[in-house]
Amino acid sequence: MPKKIPMRKCVGCGEMKEKKELIRVIKTPEDEILLDTTGRANGRGAYVCNNAECFRKAVKNKGLERSLKSRIPDDVTLRIEKELG
Repeated sequence: MPKKIPMRKCVGCGEMKEKKELIRVIKTPEDEILLDTTGRANGRGAYVCNNAECFRKAVKNKGLERSLKSRIPDDVTLRIEKELG
C-alpha cells in the first residue's frame, strides 16, 4: 500500500498541494506570527505556497487572518514577505 501524502490547501490561491511544497505560517500561543520552517512548531498554522505572490494574495483576501484567527500587523506581513523573497 502506497504511503499517504499529506495534502494542505494554500490560503492564498486555494490550491491543494503536498504539505512539503507549502510554507507554514503560525500564530504561537504567545500571539506571535512567524514562518514555521520546520512545519512542527507549536501553534495555529496556515499554509501558503512558497512564493511572495501567494502570500500577498493570502493577506489581501484575509485568508491568512481567518486561518490564524487574528489580525496580522503590517510589519509582520512585510517581514514574512521579505523572508519569502
